Amino acid sequence: MQAIIAPSTNPIPGQYWQWRGHKVYYVKAGEKQPQRPPLLLVHGFGASTDHWRKNITGLCQDFQVFAIDLLGFGRSAKPQLQYSGDLWRDQLYDFINEIIGQKTVLVGNSLGGYACLCVAAQYPDNTAGVVLLNSAGPFNEQPTSEPEALQTQIQPPKQESGLQKLLGDGVKWMFQQPLAQFLLFQYVRQRWVIRQTLEKVYLDKSAITDQLVEEIYRPAYDAGAFDVFVSVFSTPQGEKVDVLLKQLTCDLLLLWGEADPWMNARERSQKFRQYYQQIQEHFLLAGHCPHDEIPDQVNSLLRDWVLAITKN
Repeated sequence: MQAIIAPSTNPIPGQYWQWRGHKVYYVKAGEKQPQRPPLLLVHGFGASTDHWRKNITGLCQDFQVFAIDLLGFGRSAKPQLQYSGDLWRDQLYDFINEIIGQKTVLVGNSLGGYACLCVAAQYPDNTAGVVLLNSAGPFNEQPTSEPEALQTQIQPPKQESGLQKLLGDGVKWMFQQPLAQFLLFQYVRQRWVIRQTLEKVYLDKSAITDQLVEEIYRPAYDAGAFDVFVSVFSTPQGEKVDVLLKQLTCDLLLLWGEADPWMNARERSQKFRQYYQQIQEHFLLAGHCPHDEIPDQVNSLLRDWVLAITKN
């Protein structure tokens, strides 16, 4: 049993790529497959390549697998910039061109899903397919005062406490106040708060390990992390999801953790289907991060889908 568990939880060594004068961290595993596209795994807000470790080790026998830290997160640089969906779209596009060098299947969770959708819709020549796991980003009919790509990530859960209602109503005002921004950042990056947040969004609490908490905690104390936090919540994030779906031309797989308190997976699925027909999807017994919570199931569904679209 130990031999099965160990490879999926050990950190996978990565390397750096210079992008626009900044260091970007990525992980590469597996050999190039002549008949199969490579995979590029893109994390959500506050996460990193570490969040994909169980998927990298589970998929690299069948595919060449890349995972990347978006600028501002993980081990990548955290310069003072305007962080937006457009910035990360350009980062992923250039990474595919310069490092991967061929059409790629983009796989993204939450905010990373939104960034993947931006690339696939606006740079179709680089995309062999898209897999979205509880992807963030609003549709045009959603009135929102929060930054667009994060809107679904910071919505109060369906069962709201008084504090969550207060945070939901006051979030725009809070993010405009420098002191409030600073105090909120100091609060959310503490280990116990990280663990508490994970306990809300993971259905299987046993998947919340000390290692997982540490992987989210560590980058939050890097120089520049506070500036990234402020910028992400104050910069317009990019195009709406329905507009992107209307531009999309490749195959799309949606994997939904149905126990996600930050979004109603069934309702959101209907919105995706309203704007795009070429969808396969699965509803899974998991929370916001199904790839980490039920990796074997996600890896199997992802593998089968990529093999199927490659044969067509």
